[in-house]
Order: sequence, then C-alpha cells, then structure tokens
Amino acid sequence: MTTIRSGSPARGDDPAAPRTIDLETVLSLYREHADALGAARDAQRALLRSNRGLRPKLDDIEAELTYLLVRDTKPERIVEIGTFHGWSTSWLLRALADNGTGHLHSYDIVDHVLGTIPGELSADRWTFHHGDVRAAANLRPSRIDFLFIDAAHTARFARWYVDNLLADLRPGTPVTVHDVYHRRTAGRFSEGRVVLDWLARRGDGHFTASARAAPQAFREISAVKRALGLGEVVHQAAPNPMIYFAPTRVSRD
Repeated sequence: MTTIRSGSPARGDDPAAPRTIDLETVLSLYREHADALGAARDAQRALLRSNRGLRPKLDDIEAELTYLLVRDTKPERIVEIGTFHGWSTSWLLRALADNGTGHLHSYDIVDHVLGTIPGELSADRWTFHHGDVRAAANLRPSRIDFLFIDAAHTARFARWYVDNLLADLRPGTPVTVHDVYHRRTAGRFSEGRVVLDWLARRGDGHFTASARAAPQAFREISAVKRALGLGEVVHQAAPNPMIYFAPTRVSRD
C-alpha cells in the first residue's frame, strides 16, 4: 500500500489529501472513469491497428492503471524514461489530453517513438529528449509530478535512478516501474530487486496487479473490467509486471 498526491477534489474535506493506492482504490478508479477509459481503450486499439510500427510492451491492466492514475492525480509534468516504439507514450498522452492539462517529457536513447505518435495526440503536450537520461541537465526530480520508468532493466540503471531521481522526488509523487513481477518474486540481481529493497529500507509500500505476484488483485480487477464492459483485450491481459508506489519522504539512503 502506498499514498499518492492528487489534484482530484474527491478527497473528503481536504482536496489535497493523498489517495492510498491499493486494490480498493484501483477498483474505484475503474468505476469512476469507466466511460473515459472505454473511449481511451477504443482509441488505443485503433492506433495499434493503424500503426504497424507500434510494438506494445505494456499489458492492458498496467496501461489502464497508468492512464487512471494520471487522470486521478492530474500531473502537470510527467517524466517518462524509456519510450521504445511509443505504446506507453501514447497512453500517457491520451490521459493528459483527457485531463486537458499537463505535459509529458520522454527520454530514450532511440527515437522510434517519433514515427509512431500522431500529431493530434502529441500536440503541444509532449517533448521528446533523445539521448541518455543520465546526462540530461534539465531533469530535476523536485519538478516531476509523475514518473514512469521502463528503460534499461538492469540493477546498475536502477541504482542510478534510485539515487538520482527517486530519493529526491517530492513526497507522494506517483512512480511506476515496469518489468518487476514477471514471476512471483523479483529476480535476485534485477532492477526490480533494487527498487523493492530501496522501498523496504524506507518502509514504503507498493502496489502491483501482476498475475504472478498478486493473482487475487489481478482476478478482481479483471472481474470489474468485465462487469464494466472493458473485458475485451486491447493488447495483452497478463502478466502485468508493473509496480506503483510513491516515496513518502525526500531522503538519500
């Protein structure tokens, strides 16, 4: 379980109160944004069918949950590390477009994404930075409102972004990291293990809808999706290895 900052007014008496991200919250977000998510799924399906250059890496639930968290927290500045061919980029941009506010800054050493994102989706809400994110002079953790990471899946790269990004994020900033739970546990020397160990040292939790690591959550989300008419597969339903969390304090371990 973890808490995230949110711009949503649906927080009782305190609109700035953090929302806890857990299974109950996830199911609530699906219900709250069901119509918009359905339209986004249709648009993403059409984009995938019309663009042979897209090679999706996000499975359906993790893509949808990323979209829902952006809709809920209304970030003004999203940083995406790792675009590949742009499937995650298109989901993030669609969420910003539906919010009507915010800008996405994407970083990658390859620029395949420039040939896959349609102009009407990128519009004035996207900046692509071509090159190694570790050399980016303009990347300031304190200015990030939402951080999406799906890049080099090595322990070495994870140690870099833990030390240089995660440790300096404002408390409550939502973070997603892909490819952590392809199995029931993260690999001993993997990127995911570095991030999970860092979270554990700090006492911070995380959420996953991984079919392997959290099968009950995966089943319950899938059931709610079917009940809402969102059960048809857009890209792939499983295993959804992404994790979601929000650092609770600024500190360097």
